[in-house]
Amino acid sequence: MSYTTEILPPIHIERPESAQWGKVCDVLVIGWGAAGACTALEAKANGADVIIADRFDGGGASAKSGGVVYAGGGTTQQQKAGYKDSPEAMFEYLKHETQGVISDETLKRFCDQSRDNLAWLESKGTPYSHEVPPSGKTSYPPDGYYLYYSGNEQVPAYQSSYPHAPRGHRTVGKGHGGVVLYHHLKEACLKEGIKTMTQSAARRLVIDGSGQVIGAEMMCIPADTPEARLHHKLSARAEKLQNLSPAYCDRLRRRVADIEQQHAKPMLVRALKGVALTTGGFIFNRELLKQQAPKYTRNFKIGATGCDGSGVRLGASVDASSDRMDRVSAWRFINPPGYWPKGIVVNSQGKRFCNEEVYGATLGYEMCEHQEGKAWLVLDKNLRWASIKQCLFGGYWWFQSVPALVLMILGARKSKTLEALAARCGMDAEAFKRDIDAYNQAIAHGEVDPFGKSKDYSLPVKQGPFYALDISVKSPVFPLGSLTLGGMNVNEETGQVLDDHGNGINGLYAAGRAAIGIPSNLYISGLSLADCVFSGRRAGQSMAGLEKKMSSVSKPPIEAAVG
Repeated sequence: MSYTTEILPPIHIERPESAQWGKVCDVLVIGWGAAGACTALEAKANGADVIIADRFDGGGASAKSGGVVYAGGGTTQQQKAGYKDSPEAMFEYLKHETQGVISDETLKRFCDQSRDNLAWLESKGTPYSHEVPPSGKTSYPPDGYYLYYSGNEQVPAYQSSYPHAPRGHRTVGKGHGGVVLYHHLKEACLKEGIKTMTQSAARRLVIDGSGQVIGAEMMCIPADTPEARLHHKLSARAEKLQNLSPAYCDRLRRRVADIEQQHAKPMLVRALKGVALTTGGFIFNRELLKQQAPKYTRNFKIGATGCDGSGVRLGASVDASSDRMDRVSAWRFINPPGYWPKGIVVNSQGKRFCNEEVYGATLGYEMCEHQEGKAWLVLDKNLRWASIKQCLFGGYWWFQSVPALVLMILGARKSKTLEALAARCGMDAEAFKRDIDAYNQAIAHGEVDPFGKSKDYSLPVKQGPFYALDISVKSPVFPLGSLTLGGMNVNEETGQVLDDHGNGINGLYAAGRAAIGIPSNLYISGLSLADCVFSGRRAGQSMAGLEKKMSSVSKPPIEAAVG
């Protein structure tokens, strides 16, 4: 049995005023993560009556994230840390990463609004600070450090005439900051009087005679029942234990889906000004992933159970178009430890294929797209010992240091010579030796590294014994996590969902990873949450500003379920 949300064709209602609506609102937001919360808050601030619904209890991938928001252009935190940044510098850098996935005008607007959007988050209670980790570069900074280089800003190939600056703003809090960020957004929704529907999954959209989306059919588990409590308990456990036992958690999810199938009751919800789909990506929908991005089915899933593509599938039911469905962010971080990227990474044939200092998703993309998900990290004696010391005494997170130590101490393949190491790993010894010699010679002669690695990250690999660490997708102790980046095409000024002809679908909007956005080409840390704020606020403003298409619809005195 699948644990993904069942999506059915839309319900056609010619005369909406005659239907039996369980709830009526101006704006219905489906999906209560960061994007949904921002959509709801902005719509409410602009005068709309808002309902926000979620299949579970809210949070989704946002609450499980590191809580990093990519922001720049001269934020208060950047200024306090002594960095000069501008929207223009931010734009020039992000052009390298986005590669035209959105228009230059939209990217400029994102950069221009970046400071204000971070300040808006702060106004909702989310705290940010300016402490920068000593190295500046890490996959995730330790507690006490909240501003860091979260992308490729320091990599020579990505730099421009503007000085680079750290733009990863980690939400202040112990551990992963996503739970803190989401807590404040959730509390803000409740404080503002936004109505909520939890344990309520959208099964199909409702359209009128003209094809306008006017609501949705929600499958609601009755509140305060044994089934609701068990549904909450099992789904919460699945999210908590996902990183430790994925197979067990999938079994829990199937039990959750069984509860929904047996006990959820249908309810029609009328949305006078529109429906917003903010349900995240589809990394937890194995069938859709296999169909759209088969290279990533072996990767470790990053996200939450609700990331099952329900938003995209709901949109498709009313002819919404989608794009970049094959784009997946694959996270192969090799920093920390800080000495790892000073070694070299080679493919299964022993050839270098990427600058080792790049952001982890850049390396992961190259591995999964062009190297069949296979790669080795090669260290010599000196680099290995320096890396072990960093893991033991560098103050890293356990999830950074423990897998690295296991690989170096228990999982490494070791040989006295490079030729012997190549043989142990099944590499082409000649190609392997040639690429390492070219790397070492460039360092010795003060030349530019063949793959553009900066001098700060270039150390020779020449002191035996030599070690090869398997950093492939299949590594059991070093999982390669992934999340999907594709979604529905939207009007970049309003967030309205588009059909295959580029026409807007009346009454339907999308935000976050259910839609094409800033990170839909290649992800860097914090860019997705930043886009949730940007695209969510955009959709909320647009929906609240719409004129009501229907004459008065009376709101029922009691909630009525429909069959």
